[in-house]
Amino acid sequence: MKKIAYIFLILSATLQLSSCVSLDLNPPAAASSGNWYADTEEVRLSLNDLYRSYIYYLEAEYFSDRRTDDWAQRDQIYDVALGTVNSEWSAAESMWNYTYKGIVRANMVDESLDRLAATATPDEVNLLRAEARFFRAFLYSRLITLYGDVPFYTKYISIEEARQMGRTDKAVILEQIYRDFEYAATYLPVVNESAGVYRVSRGAAYALWARIALGQYDYETAKTAAKACMDLNHYSLYPDYGELFRDKTMNCEMIFAIANSAELEQYENIKSWVLRSAGGNNVAQPSWELLAAYTCTDGKRIDESPLFDPQNPYKNRDPRCTYTFVEPGTSVYGVVFDPRPSVLKVTNATGALVDNKDNLCVDTYAPRNGCTIRKGAQPEWGTTLRNDNPYIIMRYADVLLMYAEAQIELNEIDDETLKCINMVRARAYKVDYTQTDSYPAVTTRDQTELRRILRNERRVEFAWEGRRYFDLLRWKWFDKAFGHDYYALPTDKNTLKNLESSGKWFWGGIPDIDEDGFADFEALSKQGYCQMYGERFFDPKIYLWPIPYDEVALSGGKLSQNDGY
Repeated sequence: MKKIAYIFLILSATLQLSSCVSLDLNPPAAASSGNWYADTEEVRLSLNDLYRSYIYYLEAEYFSDRRTDDWAQRDQIYDVALGTVNSEWSAAESMWNYTYKGIVRANMVDESLDRLAATATPDEVNLLRAEARFFRAFLYSRLITLYGDVPFYTKYISIEEARQMGRTDKAVILEQIYRDFEYAATYLPVVNESAGVYRVSRGAAYALWARIALGQYDYETAKTAAKACMDLNHYSLYPDYGELFRDKTMNCEMIFAIANSAELEQYENIKSWVLRSAGGNNVAQPSWELLAAYTCTDGKRIDESPLFDPQNPYKNRDPRCTYTFVEPGTSVYGVVFDPRPSVLKVTNATGALVDNKDNLCVDTYAPRNGCTIRKGAQPEWGTTLRNDNPYIIMRYADVLLMYAEAQIELNEIDDETLKCINMVRARAYKVDYTQTDSYPAVTTRDQTELRRILRNERRVEFAWEGRRYFDLLRWKWFDKAFGHDYYALPTDKNTLKNLESSGKWFWGGIPDIDEDGFADFEALSKQGYCQMYGERFFDPKIYLWPIPYDEVALSGGKLSQNDGY
């Protein structure tokens, strides 16, 4: 029933598109504020549009993950990591347009509610206004994170007025974001369910408030907002980390997620990461750098732990490693994945032996790093090549780790700080955080050491969930992420076979790892164990995206460009 109710929101948003046709009686350039919405039902239908996938361009199809060191792709390094972003970058323009489209809708709803006070109850008005202001805060948070100072307005404006707007100091916008999230947290219920449909809630307001505060280095506010979400006592960690990403319901850990549905034509095409042996093309994989980031079961890094075996890098590792990567010799989509050079055939879902197209010795286009993604993989992906898992915007583990990060940065490390980190880590081992003999519990209270642990914990916990880009942005670590190149297996078949026969496959040794946990495979490449496939390049200007070229040009000098573009 939860899944049905969850998907129903997509349907209602889709139906709203057609219902808008009969309501849109004004020319697009001359809308009248007098007849936007006539009653609360029309307002609610309008708000449904803010749950549609176009708003979530940033979260869809691994957009931000592609632009981090957690991503590997056969023939491509993406613009941010390649250092090719300029003022005509189409992604920056699309993000700008979709985000402002959502802000316009939220503003129109907020303004229209002033006229409904005579016909709607105060509770109805406050609830709808809280939802509109939640989305306005969420969307402005995105803008100031990516672009810095941006045009800012909270009421309807005409196209002519829009073109005369310059940039507002992001500190001013942040104040409004805080006010909007505070209003949303005051008037949204803990469970916001209407006619079986799950909508944004009080917990989502607190959690997103904490996220933007952390991103703006306001650790006190981040701590307070995260703690308020925790104190609702409504959310908990899903007991099974691997199953969490296959569960399409609004489960105990989900705070804010956008539903998808293949039946309603809202889904992702995922051929790019389905096994070639299962009908996909497996062009994109989690990177070796990510694989190197998981600690061993003793809690130590792979260059420090006696448990690590570079020829079997999945052995004795944090369980999240094999929940995220497919371990060679195991099945996904009903097909065994095994990239070893000697394994020329694998078993498929029917039990038949088929060509092992995910082996470079069989197929030239097999994954070059010998890896593939398991996280979120559904058995039906191999036949439908469609992913309709929800876009997870916020889950409870993030709240716990945001609280811990704020505490660390404030240097107010206490038992609660360690508890939050250990709860997340222990869940991966399927034990309670108090069972310290059953997982590598974090005990240090040294700020520098704990900061490094927390940052790596976030990397492995949220791998391929769209968080890595924003963590690198917040920590000013793009130079580290793009300071080394993309390495993978050699392509020469004889070299691959020799590596396996000599006991130097998968990795010929342990990569160099710096003090912050970034792995570099250059030294192993020089020994012939792997090869470089692409150069990454750090460009400092990328800490702010470019204002779209057309927006700057149309403003007549009112809208300035970010430095470097």
